[in-house]
Amino acid sequence: MSFNPLRERGIPLDKQTRNWAELNVAPYDKHDVHPFSRCRGIVMNGIETEAVMFSHQMSRNTLDPEVKKQLANVRRVEAQQQKAVNWLIPGDETTLEVTIGYEQVAVDLTAWVAQNEPDPYLRQVYEFGLLEDFDHLYRYANLYSLLQGKEADWIVGRLTEIMPGRPTIFEHRYPADEIRRPMTSLAADPQSVLNALTVMSAEQQTMNYYMNIGNRFTEPLARATYLEIGQIEEQHVTQYESILDPTVSWLENLVFHEYNECWLYYSFMQTEPDRRVKALYELHLHMEIEHLRIACELMRQVEKRDPEAILPKSIDRVMTFQENKAWVRQILADQVDLIAKNAQFINIVELPPRDPYYAYQSQVNENGCPTEQIIDDIIATKGDEYRLETEGEHPVPGLRRAEHREGHSTEYSRCLGQPAGFAQTATGAAMPQNPGRLT
Repeated sequence: MSFNPLRERGIPLDKQTRNWAELNVAPYDKHDVHPFSRCRGIVMNGIETEAVMFSHQMSRNTLDPEVKKQLANVRRVEAQQQKAVNWLIPGDETTLEVTIGYEQVAVDLTAWVAQNEPDPYLRQVYEFGLLEDFDHLYRYANLYSLLQGKEADWIVGRLTEIMPGRPTIFEHRYPADEIRRPMTSLAADPQSVLNALTVMSAEQQTMNYYMNIGNRFTEPLARATYLEIGQIEEQHVTQYESILDPTVSWLENLVFHEYNECWLYYSFMQTEPDRRVKALYELHLHMEIEHLRIACELMRQVEKRDPEAILPKSIDRVMTFQENKAWVRQILADQVDLIAKNAQFINIVELPPRDPYYAYQSQVNENGCPTEQIIDDIIATKGDEYRLETEGEHPVPGLRRAEHREGHSTEYSRCLGQPAGFAQTATGAAMPQNPGRLT
């Protein structure tokens, strides 16, 4: 059944303020929570954080005092919503455990978006980024095993596989090559706008999280890993924000932000098994319906435009977390060797020999690569790396376990392995010899 938030009645804004006890929600039990319930909470934390940050940026670029007042009134409630959702995470869930949840989100959220993206170019953008987050999940899971002696099966619920993606060592690209071709909102399917806002917000939340908690570890390898992967998350935010139309007005952006929140809260209500959390999402949905009404009214008053002309006629497709194992395996097999260049995606072997990518690689990886050292260290310590391969061996022969590996890991290894002074790591990645230790 379709749902149109523009035809629903929300909670009046002056009735939306909650007291501290209402906001200080009881957290979930980390041993009992469904993995996708954790994922939904992480997504909505990122969505609400983006709502607050966008509103602040809009306010800084707005002259109209009445618009500023409306932004401030709504933003205060958005900030409360962010606290309520984020406080679902329990204090006894370790930083690494939360991190593995973040990367499961990045894999399965992006997988759904890619499979439900009507624009072929944008679909390729999502598929490209997904393979990198997939590798991050593998690196953090091995760090978790190395430092805390536990396996990540129970966190992901065996719903998402854990094995190498596009190796993180190769993801460090020349900055300008992260910029993609923007969509044109007037010509784009509204679903494309919602998809882009959702993935961008989730990746931005991951970037913010790693920026702030990566230095809380005492172990040098953990600190170095968050530093390295945190840099990739900044690249991903650059990628996803660049596909949004930069010519749309602040008010049009605001309207789409509010509609996106309605879409996601409505979507997650449909599949959330925890009745308490489902009730929270339902409450927030009815708040967002009013936020959307206010944003639409501002567009009518200030820009003299009808927001219904740019928004979806109704919500007919809900975003769901689901298993994507077979689909991810196919993307891995088909696209692991791709690289970004001038807003396009090409095989690494097509990159010119003097491309800035190689110079950047030699700079950042000069003294070693933390995400590769994790695998070296866990093999040295435990005799083998940690993987969760529920559907059989890795679809890329060169990224299989060492005893099953056939030749080079990827085309990346062939390209970067050619110059003198390069050697292959435990996962087959090429990196400088004698890289030095991080510990």
